[in-house]
Amino acid sequence: MTDTAIPLTQGAVPDTGALQARAALGRLRAEVAKVVVGQDAVVTGMVIALLARGHVLLEGVPGVAKTLLIRTIAAALELDSKRVQFTPDLMPGDVTGSLIFDARSAEFQFREGPVFTNLLLADEINRTPPKTQASLLEVMEERQVSVEGTPRALPDPFLVAATQNPIEYEGTYPLPEAQLDRFLLKLTVPLPTRDEELGVLRAHHQGFDPRRLREAGVQAVATTADLVAGRAAVQRVAVADGVLAYIVDLCRATRVSPSLELGASPRGATALLAASKAWAWLTGRDYVTPDDVKALARPTLRHRVRLRAEAELEGVTSDAVLDSVLATVPTPR
Repeated sequence: MTDTAIPLTQGAVPDTGALQARAALGRLRAEVAKVVVGQDAVVTGMVIALLARGHVLLEGVPGVAKTLLIRTIAAALELDSKRVQFTPDLMPGDVTGSLIFDARSAEFQFREGPVFTNLLLADEINRTPPKTQASLLEVMEERQVSVEGTPRALPDPFLVAATQNPIEYEGTYPLPEAQLDRFLLKLTVPLPTRDEELGVLRAHHQGFDPRRLREAGVQAVATTADLVAGRAAVQRVAVADGVLAYIVDLCRATRVSPSLELGASPRGATALLAASKAWAWLTGRDYVTPDDVKALARPTLRHRVRLRAEAELEGVTSDAVLDSVLATVPTPR
């Protein structure tokens, strides 16, 4: 999956429920486009993450409708969503919840934090200290919150959509590798084209209010049942041994790249497999091809590799290194 427009198409699937689920998820792009234009790739990435039970890191400059995009996707999928503005003084309990003493019962009661939702928007996640960032590690991996040794399960589906600014570093805390590795995909949110930006201005001129999505005509086009059916269908997608070996070879190649000091981990390989299966199903097939793997390689691996300092000074990017890896690792037939 590249960061360009990606079609969600239907194909022949014997399971009626899965076919209906794919059709419902295919309508999501048109529904989101009612209020957010030119972000088809991000919408598709979000659907892939939901199907693969993953999380998404969105990177884009301020003002490209990252927050509006997440809110619109939640409304179109009929999912509960909450937003947390990550700041330097945010505490872990502000995210996960905490025990509060109830004077009436003389007992401590657990007060749920905003993570108890279906779609959590972690806005500007890199503006909070590592201690608070770490509060999401268990949340993202185990999908539960443990307070005083008691685990509390989060709703299903559950997805963290975190945003960060790619150009502003003052007052930010880089995400640790363990945190980055828990995001299934890192998607870039591009600036709109001239025509798309003109459409945005026309909509606002005609009275569009991004805080009132229902008035803009956004309707629920898919449900949790569609996601459940879609997840089951994705699990049945076939993967040949040659494609499995191709995924492993790609990830191993990043570990010996002279431009990288850290390559993709085995978790990166499993993430690439899961994302490729979801993408194959969305495009109407019940098997994964090497092209599926190539399409998802950059968004799945770009945040899991770390450039050497000298490569960064030369202007090398993670995407450029991954393109080189894709060009050198033999593609199976």
